[in-house]
Amino acid sequence: MNLVISLVLLVVGSLLFHWLSPWQLTPLASNWGAIDTTIDITLVITGVVFVAVNLFMAYAIFRYRFNSARKSHYEPENKKLEVWLTAITAVGVIGMLAPGLVVWADFVDPPDDAHEVEIVGAQWQWHYRLPGDDGVLGEVDARYIGPDNPFGMSPNDDAGLDDVLITSNELHLPIDKPVKALLRSKDVLHDFAVPQFRVKMDLVPGTVTYVWFTPTRTGKFDILCMELCGIAHYTMRGYVVVDTDEDFDDWLGQQQTWQDIQSEGPGDLVAGKAAYGVCSACHGQQGEGNFALNAPALAGLPAWYTSRELNYYKAGIRGAHEKDTYGKQMAPMANTLVDDAAVRDVAAYLESLPTVNLESTIAGDASKGASHYVTCGACHGAQAQGRYALQAPRLAGQSDWYLKRQLKSFRLGIRGAHKQDAYGHQMVLMARSLQNEQSIDDLLAYVNTL
Repeated sequence: MNLVISLVLLVVGSLLFHWLSPWQLTPLASNWGAIDTTIDITLVITGVVFVAVNLFMAYAIFRYRFNSARKSHYEPENKKLEVWLTAITAVGVIGMLAPGLVVWADFVDPPDDAHEVEIVGAQWQWHYRLPGDDGVLGEVDARYIGPDNPFGMSPNDDAGLDDVLITSNELHLPIDKPVKALLRSKDVLHDFAVPQFRVKMDLVPGTVTYVWFTPTRTGKFDILCMELCGIAHYTMRGYVVVDTDEDFDDWLGQQQTWQDIQSEGPGDLVAGKAAYGVCSACHGQQGEGNFALNAPALAGLPAWYTSRELNYYKAGIRGAHEKDTYGKQMAPMANTLVDDAAVRDVAAYLESLPTVNLESTIAGDASKGASHYVTCGACHGAQAQGRYALQAPRLAGQSDWYLKRQLKSFRLGIRGAHKQDAYGHQMVLMARSLQNEQSIDDLLAYVNTL
């Protein structure tokens, strides 16, 4: 009898949980309401079967419970029952699959007026490319990818010169305009998914997949990677911002084209040395850093990383938190670099400086730190040499006291809290895997050996 009661309570509890649960599908923000309909149909069919099977089981257990005065009837076959069960099962399976096939036929058939947008996935970032005035996306190829060409734009295709390249994790789209999203991966399997749009599709290295949708309401929506793509898979987040036509045009006009990026050219070392004069008061003539002034070593840092952080300071992405005392000091200093060219010049000059041997200031157990560093090494490299592809700077040879302060700031949300600091947000989640200050000391003691 206990089993009978348990089965009945299981059915009643499941139904109540479904009807009263606060967890529902996210509000629809695209044209794919048909996908919700197929989900509802599947829930109804499987729900009816779940209730029927469990209640029948409860009835059978109760009705045919043990009775010493009763002998069981043995019936090895019942063709009539088998026909009914096969027919009912077939109808249920068809009822679940047929609507999905109809929706899938539409899902892979974008309208002729859909405008194309390329979405590029890489561990653990989202980047985007939009066609320029010609309405055509230029040719790309993996062999062209590098720090100066993150999208792999072909130098032989003029159609790509006006392509708009978005290296942040935020994509803007106009409302009520169909979009065909071309999906490309630069490394491993990823999966592009926006829950509110009901779209989800794999990014497969070596090929281009696609989805299409029409945004139907303005707002900001999460882009998730729903394919296990590595150790920081859960931090691979992006955003789609759906704008009015006017707001979208304003945003698009502020973005750089491939031709704009090419015209910037490399940093000027002579100009960078002159501009660095202000910085050297704290960071040293050779970028060696100064512990007394809380100024870390900068010599030898990759130009792409230094440029990014200086621009973050200038834009208020870094140095804006009320508890970031040293960041607040850096922000006005970064603003002495009047334009992007000055930032590139200083970054190039610092990269050209020879690295210096820094004394260790951290006392920790390097053998324990080696196990902590396994996670860090997935991005920063086995020898902490840094990896441009993962936007992870070099850690080896850096000021350990500064690295400790940054790890603590990430853990406390002082750094990486700004909504536009995508890489900082990833570091917040990774830094919190270090359980306490001793873990940080052990980790940095190991980094000092590299």
